[in-house]
Amino acid sequence: MKNLQKLILPVLLIIVVFLIYKIYFSSNKGLGSFSDFDPNNNAVKPITVELLKDRGINQQGGAVVFYVSDKTGKEMIVTGELSLPQGIENANVITIKGHLSQGGFHAHEVVID
Repeated sequence: MKNLQKLILPVLLIIVVFLIYKIYFSSNKGLGSFSDFDPNNNAVKPITVELLKDRGINQQGGAVVFYVSDKTGKEMIVTGELSLPQGIENANVITIKGHLSQGGFHAHEVVID
């Protein structure tokens, strides 16, 4: 019985440390949500989204227009004066850095995940 009592505290400590690691330090967070963005704030923040390839990627001059979907399924048009990374046509999940604007999401950078 005493041996069992000596094991309980270390096991609980290991469980707590593991939970803290999974919640705060795990880098795999999945898709983000556009509801986390304030439409009145122009701060550039990253969001991981699913690229909707069937809607197309339009590039005219330096302007880029494409569509993405967040974890809630909300579709958003993404616009910006930027260069897209190589292989974006084959990507399913991308990270875009930007902010919400009147017409959708204004991107400053696109990274393939």
